[in-house]
Amino acid sequence: MGQAMPSLSRRQFLSLPAFAQAACRPNIIWIMADDMGWGDAGCYGQQHIQTRNIDRLAAQGLRFTSAYAGAPVCAPSRSCLVTGQHAGHTRVRWNSSVKTGQRVPLLSEDLTVAEVLHNAGYATGIAGKWGLGEPGTTGIPNRQGFDDWYGFLNQDHAVDYYTDHLWRNEKRETIPGNQNGAKGEYTTDLFTREALRFIRTHRATPFFLYLTYTAPHADLQVPSQSPYAGKPWSEADKNYAAMITHMDRGIGQVLELLNRLRLASQTLVLFTSDNGAGHKSGLPLFQSTGPFRGAKGEVYEGGLRVPMIARWPGRIAPGTVSDHPWAFWDLLPTAAELAGATLPKNIDGVSIVPILLGQPEAVRREYFYWESHQKGFHQAIRAGQWKGVRHGLQGALELYDLATDIAESNNVAAANPDVVARLTAQLNSARTENAEYPPEGRKPK
Repeated sequence: MGQAMPSLSRRQFLSLPAFAQAACRPNIIWIMADDMGWGDAGCYGQQHIQTRNIDRLAAQGLRFTSAYAGAPVCAPSRSCLVTGQHAGHTRVRWNSSVKTGQRVPLLSEDLTVAEVLHNAGYATGIAGKWGLGEPGTTGIPNRQGFDDWYGFLNQDHAVDYYTDHLWRNEKRETIPGNQNGAKGEYTTDLFTREALRFIRTHRATPFFLYLTYTAPHADLQVPSQSPYAGKPWSEADKNYAAMITHMDRGIGQVLELLNRLRLASQTLVLFTSDNGAGHKSGLPLFQSTGPFRGAKGEVYEGGLRVPMIARWPGRIAPGTVSDHPWAFWDLLPTAAELAGATLPKNIDGVSIVPILLGQPEAVRREYFYWESHQKGFHQAIRAGQWKGVRHGLQGALELYDLATDIAESNNVAAANPDVVARLTAQLNSARTENAEYPPEGRKPK
């Protein structure tokens, strides 16, 4: 059984000798929904969908109101997450190559958070959706630092919640209950089961678990519409809500296992979604994007802001809320600091350990950067209160003051030429060229 960790301030922790810090290294569990909007959980104001375990995480930890995905769609957001680089530098910058239409894998030279933690002595596992490498490529999880891998390799396969097969490490594994069109095994449950197995197996050593659910991404499949079957909603709305609540139950099982194994105080649990709300059923009734403009695929706040909760009993103050912004590419340096691991070069993220421990003023950065290749090329940048959006490299910069206009409804570029000039210069230098994602789009043959 694990032992409860002593409660230490950040200053006390960082002043410990290296061997003592190693004894305090937490397990890290990153739980991620797929296309779940900022406003889809009760702790973010949701009135219709039951998310009791996500809400419990928030009550026991720190809820962020200004956390950002790596990108407004799946694959690049996940690439930012695992590489610690923003969308102008990471390998995978859209769901498929803008140039060829093919999926782009991570390469062997890409250093991931799993590799960093594995090299620091952590057991590393992933259950769910990957999206960064096809079979046989350098991008599959086992070739990117993960010891254990179970789930979907790509986005197209991941929409089948009753698939007849998944990948276990580098082998295709048949799901007996889902053969010939049968619907016996629901993948959300399979991923929860795999997460529980991983935790039990590695409870005696530090571990990193990436539990990346596919709910509530379309197709909207769920074993039961309970507790919403009797609601006067569309079938899609019932399914959408039920998928989130079903996933929430799985998260509850993970939290309960941590309690039973006495690992809760040794484990940093983070919950989020990979990008803004994507399915139209979630937008009008549930107000999935909250007060924000736009949705999945767009670089306005509705496509980028995501729910984010962090719980670490004894270290993170319970029931707290932070508006301090951070983004997916901050996970790698945060995990490296907590693990006592060597920080890789050429990353864009910064450690948010001070924010977690109540010292957000210690975190400094120049700006955040995102891009989208949905029906053209779009960029966004945030520096402090200012948010800039540009459509096309030659487009005029839209400017929004997020301190007073989180809905991005009032373009104040004309009144702030100095800010526009500064953000434009930063946009112009924020990305490196990548042959697979030219900003001008696919050239005609």
